[in-house]
Amino acid sequence: MEMMVRSVWLFVFPLLVISIRWIYRWRNPKCKGTLPPGSMGLPLLGETLSLLVTARSIDIHPFFKERMSRYGPLFKTSVAGRSIVISADPDFNSFLFQQEGKLVEMWYMDSFAKLLRQDTTAASGYVHKYLRHLVLNHFGVETLKHRLLPQLECAINQRLQEWAKQPEVQLKDQTAAMIFEFTAKHMLGYEPEKSSDTIALNLSNFLEGLMAFPLRVPGTAFYRCKKRQQKVIQVISKLVEERMNSGEGGRTSKTDFLDQIVEDMRTESFLTKEFATHVLFGILLASFETVSSTIALAIKYLSDHPSLLQQLT
Repeated sequence: MEMMVRSVWLFVFPLLVISIRWIYRWRNPKCKGTLPPGSMGLPLLGETLSLLVTARSIDIHPFFKERMSRYGPLFKTSVAGRSIVISADPDFNSFLFQQEGKLVEMWYMDSFAKLLRQDTTAASGYVHKYLRHLVLNHFGVETLKHRLLPQLECAINQRLQEWAKQPEVQLKDQTAAMIFEFTAKHMLGYEPEKSSDTIALNLSNFLEGLMAFPLRVPGTAFYRCKKRQQKVIQVISKLVEERMNSGEGGRTSKTDFLDQIVEDMRTESFLTKEFATHVLFGILLASFETVSSTIALAIKYLSDHPSLLQQLT
């Protein structure tokens, strides 16, 4: 009996030592510099469950609020299997953006990379500079001021008149649809009223999938998001192909974002049809999903504080 106990202990003890060392390393990850304060949570799972808890207000999510109160605006944690540092410090964030490609490299969560395509989200160097220049040319300050804002104002006034006739309006959804229609028209020449393809419907609430675990299992938010993305990609790919086939005998001048991309395909080797399609998808998504949420919150705050609305008016 004594020999059996000794044998079991000889087996268990090394496992216990290894487990303790592994947990210690998990809670104290290696770093060339000094990591900020924070907690790595449970092994493997980290603090993921705390992050996934639904917030009960439109205030800062409890996950961030509690940790900012405890550790400050810069803290370490582990979510979705990744060890990360979260910063809510504007000055530090500005520094990081300036050091992109120097001290730090751009990185996206697994769900972002899989939905928006790895080579477009991780674009760096010459490719990243080209995309930034292209976007600024078509949606930069000067273009907004002299061309797009007057047109957008007309679109907003028209939509407000339509909303005024309705008993109630789902503000975020309606705002998202309005901004999408405007952006898609100026980017792709896409006009929803003349098309049977419902891009806006498939892009609605897309952020739910971006913030979910990247599990392609039926019923999960990521799976639904992936299915909707595939439908949108098919529509955009068709538009890109049609514009490519129009050739010199089609449109006589480069009037929109897609025209410029198709033109640049002749000289830029990285601009394949597939790459261009995913770039257009990503920019189209960014143009309205977050903006519509911001506008809905702004209108709610102004409605709750009439004095501020009066000052703004």
